[in-house]
Amino acid sequence: MDDSTSLCAIKHADGSVSLYVDEAYAIDRGVDPTRLAKVPIPRELYASGTIQQIREYVANYLDERENKPT
Repeated sequence: MDDSTSLCAIKHADGSVSLYVDEAYAIDRGVDPTRLAKVPIPRELYASGTIQQIREYVANYLDERENKPT
């Protein structure tokens, strides 16, 4: 059983993030799909966290992924 739920996200230059339930929803909102990142959100956070906690988690996740050595 999977212990996470994925959201699509875009991190903006100012550090804020926009969250989308899936790629189709983001595209419907005019988002360039090449800018989207799929982020696995831990089930507990998704179920009981605040939107601010989820945004912070996603921002940190994207920062770590961006700064990971290749």
